Amino acid sequence: MEKTDSLPRDAQSILELAARSMFHLFSSISQGMFLVDITGRIVWLNEGYKRFLPALGFSSVDEFVGHMVEEVIPNTQMRRVLETGEAFLIDLLTNRAGTFVVSRIPLRDESGGHVIGAIGIVLFDHPETTLQPLISKFALLHRDLDDARRELASQRLRHTGGQRQSKHTFASFIGTSPAAVEVKRQARRAAQTSSPVLLLGETGTGKELLAHAIHAASARARGPFISVNIAAVPDTLLEAEFFGVAPGAYTGADRKGREGKFSLADGGTLFLDEIGDMPQALQAKLLRALQEGEIEPLGSNRLVPFDARVIAATSRDLAVLVREGRFREDLFYRLNVLPVRVPPLRERRSDIPALLEVLGEEMALRSGDRQPELSADALALLSAQTWRGNIRELRNVLEQSAMRSDSASIGRAQVEEVLKESGIERIAPALAVTDVSASASDPLRPLAEQVAELERRAIAAAMEATGGNKLAASRMLGISRAKLYERLDNPDRK
Repeated sequence: MEKTDSLPRDAQSILELAARSMFHLFSSISQGMFLVDITGRIVWLNEGYKRFLPALGFSSVDEFVGHMVEEVIPNTQMRRVLETGEAFLIDLLTNRAGTFVVSRIPLRDESGGHVIGAIGIVLFDHPETTLQPLISKFALLHRDLDDARRELASQRLRHTGGQRQSKHTFASFIGTSPAAVEVKRQARRAAQTSSPVLLLGETGTGKELLAHAIHAASARARGPFISVNIAAVPDTLLEAEFFGVAPGAYTGADRKGREGKFSLADGGTLFLDEIGDMPQALQAKLLRALQEGEIEPLGSNRLVPFDARVIAATSRDLAVLVREGRFREDLFYRLNVLPVRVPPLRERRSDIPALLEVLGEEMALRSGDRQPELSADALALLSAQTWRGNIRELRNVLEQSAMRSDSASIGRAQVEEVLKESGIERIAPALAVTDVSASASDPLRPLAEQVAELERRAIAAAMEATGGNKLAASRMLGISRAKLYERLDNPDRK
C-alpha cells in the first residue's frame, strides 16, 4: 500500500476500506489464499485453501499453520517475494498437490517502505483444462528456451576453446536435514579458500555436484571447471590426460601437441574424481605438480607453470589405502587439507521427499510429460530404504517406477515391483526396523500392553529413520503430526 499520510481523513478511510474489501474479494473468489509473515512462516489461510492440505500431507489447519512456507509448499517462490519485494502476478506452480495458476504479492507496512509479509493466491487449480492453450504454449516456449540455452552453451564452449563452466550451485544440493545443512556449511567455508579440498563419501551422494558448487562460489568462478574421472581413464593414458603431450612426443602423436587437464584448468578449478583409484606410479608426479605448481608434458623437458585449485573426491577410505601402502601418505596429506564428508542418503532420510520432488521435475523437463506424483504409501516406502547407491539409486528407482505406471501417479505397487526386481533389500515403512519378536515373546500379556509397546517401537524407528524430523516421521507412520506429538508426550498411553 502506498503512503497515505498526506491524504485527507475521508480519502484515507476510503483507501483503507478499499484495501479490506479487495482482500475479502480475493479471499472469496480465489481457489485458495494464505499469508506469510516476514520470516516466511505461514500465519493464516482461508477456507478454500484447506482442500489442498491432504495432498500436501496435512490433516488440519493447525498442523499446517506455523511452518516455514518452503517446508510445506514445494517449489514455492514466496521467499523470493519477501526478499525482493517484487510481486508475481501470474505464475505456474506444480507440486504434489497439482498444477496451479498463482499470484504472490508482498505486503508492506503503513509507510509503504518495508515488506512485512506476503500473500499467496491460487487463481486456478485445474489449469490443464481451463488454460490448456496457454499451458501448451508455455511448455513449447520452455522447451525452445532449453534448446537455445544448450546451443548457446555449446557455442560458448567452442568459442572459449573448450572451457567448461560449473553446472551447479549450493542450491542444487537438495536438503534441509542437519546432515545436509552441515555439509553445505563446510563446503561454503571451503569455497572461500584456495586450499585443496577432499570430498569423501559413498558413490551417488553428490560429491561432483558439491565440487561444482564450491567452484561456483569461489573467487575462481569465472575460470574453467575441468574434471577428470580417474577410474574411467586407462592407466596408460592418465599421464597424458593430466599433463598433456608435447608435439611429436611419440609415433602417432599430434604434431601440435595436446594440452592436459592441468593446463586447461589454469585460472580455475581441477576436479579429480575417484582419486583413490590413481595408479601409484602417477601419484608421485601428481604430488610434485601440486607442490611446485608446474607440470612437465609427456615427451617434453620443459616445465609449464599452472594455477589451478584442486578438488579431489573418492568413495574409498584413503586412510586405509595409506596403511596398506596403496596410496602415498604425503599425497594424502597434501589433498586432505579441507576434508568434507558427504553424508549417505540413509543419514538424511528426511530429505528424500524433497529430493523426489526435484528428481521428478527433472524427469518431466526431459520427457515433456507431467511430473510423477507419488502416493503416501509409495513415498513412505522409498523413504525407508537404505539406498546403498544413494541419490543415483533413488533416481533410478523413481524412473523405473514412472515407466511402469500408466499415469502420472505412482503407487506403492509399482515401487515394490521395482525394488524387488532390482534386488534392493526392501524395508517396510517404520515397522521394518522394529523388533516385533520382543513384544510377542510373552503373548499372555494384555493385548493393549503389547500394542502399546509395538507402537512405541514403530515411532522410535520412524524418528530415527527421519533424523528426528517429526513431520516426516508422522507421514511415514500415516498419522497426523498432532497424534505423533501426543504419543511422544505420553509413550505409555494404551
